[in-house]
Amino acid sequence: MKIQQLIAFLFSSLLVIAGNAQEELPTNWPHLDAKTDGYPGMSTQRTYKELLKGRTSQTIVVAVIDSGVDKDHEDLKSVMWVNEDEIPGNGIDDDNNGYIDDIHGWNFIGGKNGKNLAHENLEMTRLYTLYKKKYEGKDKAGLSKKEKEEFDQYEEFGKIIEKKKEELAPQVMLYGATLEAFTALAQAIGKSPDDITLSDVKNFKTKDEMLSRVGEAVVGFVEQGQDFGSIYAEVEEIYDYYYGQVNYYYNPEFSPRDIVGDDVNNPREQFYGNNDVKGPDSEHGTHVAGIIAAARGNDIGMDGVADNVRIMSIRTVPSGDERDKDVANAIRYAVDNGAAVINMSFGKGESPNKEVVDEAVKYALKNDVLLVHGSGNDAKEVTFANNFPNDRFDKKGLFAPRYAKNWLEVGASTFSEDENLVASFSNYSADKVDVFAPGVEIYSTVPDDKYKNLQGTSMASPYVAGLAALLRSYFPTLTAAQVKSIIMESSSKQKYRVINPENGDSVPFTDMCVTGGLVNTYDAVKQAMATKGKRKFVGFGKGKKKGKKGDKDRA
Repeated sequence: MKIQQLIAFLFSSLLVIAGNAQEELPTNWPHLDAKTDGYPGMSTQRTYKELLKGRTSQTIVVAVIDSGVDKDHEDLKSVMWVNEDEIPGNGIDDDNNGYIDDIHGWNFIGGKNGKNLAHENLEMTRLYTLYKKKYEGKDKAGLSKKEKEEFDQYEEFGKIIEKKKEELAPQVMLYGATLEAFTALAQAIGKSPDDITLSDVKNFKTKDEMLSRVGEAVVGFVEQGQDFGSIYAEVEEIYDYYYGQVNYYYNPEFSPRDIVGDDVNNPREQFYGNNDVKGPDSEHGTHVAGIIAAARGNDIGMDGVADNVRIMSIRTVPSGDERDKDVANAIRYAVDNGAAVINMSFGKGESPNKEVVDEAVKYALKNDVLLVHGSGNDAKEVTFANNFPNDRFDKKGLFAPRYAKNWLEVGASTFSEDENLVASFSNYSADKVDVFAPGVEIYSTVPDDKYKNLQGTSMASPYVAGLAALLRSYFPTLTAAQVKSIIMESSSKQKYRVINPENGDSVPFTDMCVTGGLVNTYDAVKQAMATKGKRKFVGFGKGKKKGKKGDKDRA
């Protein structure tokens, strides 16, 4: 690449990064009150001061089905779930639940040898690979009706994969070159990117024309308040994103599941994986866990929503699409081990084994466990055909339930109490997304005792899961259905019009979600105080544990 091209792209990259910088926000804005604090948060701080002070609560387990959680994080280690029926490190399944040494949860995308799966294909890519083996070189005319449908999908997926790879490959090259330039500059200065100061860059002298031009480009943005380390990290993150898309997501040749060692053709298989609940990249799951339950009032980092919660980490989500069998097993594990609330900040566009997920959701419903799911970040209207998992069952039998009454679907809101309230990336639906919650510039825990701003419906979902856990903790006689109803009915209804993230139209907020509202901790607690609970027992789970014999619902 010519120096001029690289410098031009470097400037454009830095402009994008600088343009993404947000106004100075209180890091706890999602907990603030719209009327008293001026931010459209959940009024959580006000709730603890005015409504919950002096009240007792019971400890509630929240399962985080995600990429993993850093169990040793300074703000999370005191709130991690501990399986007291298991003796750590003895290599024995002491509680006979089929999972050896599952002290803080389980990892369904790891192998018995301790290795972990980090990256995966998209589900579409996996289906393309499967269909290619069946239909490559075959004549569609001789196929059955079902086979013709699969054949059409095979051809459609193939076209999408090729188009995506063509579009993404140049981005990999350009951001890769930019990252190489940054790395070369840091190495020439002789410091790590996080330690490089404006003075270092200004005083750097070299005869290398490229490095000199890169240094000049960086100086301008560092002078505007962008430190070298954060710019470097953002460029690296963008490069990793594009690299992963090309080499993992849309790469039919990439097949890492052998690491797990399970039978991928058996969607009802159980008892595989390992007990490493952190895994190789737990940033996403650790961030989610902090939103729900980071220790409150310890003057460290930030506060979670709920103050008497234990986080159960169930590692299920790689970089790429999760598998249906892993999601189903994760839900069942959470239910059998006492979770009252399950957070699911993940999703995909295809679900070839949806029936096993549906069975697990029904299992959670039967055991009064609430499921909270992020609607996704594609700026589109979600349907039951383009967003999985979802709360609609494939109906079987005249009286079979059609929808999961223990399911909350969540969209992401911003800190702007105006037409920009809906996050520009958030999925929406007037009848399939229930409520919205903060999902932009969310400050929470990340691995190695660090904290970071992230955004997405992945962040909005745990705010609702945290609220649900708070309600179940302080009002333990409420059923999952009652908690869902309270959260929806007490949401703060927005009267003004908002921008539709898909097409830019100005629409009422009721076009975005069922309630037309933002979750509100204060009003939810007030309503819970006035609601008579219907639970006939206190405590969650199936009285522990089904073990290797399985359960009747899974036949």
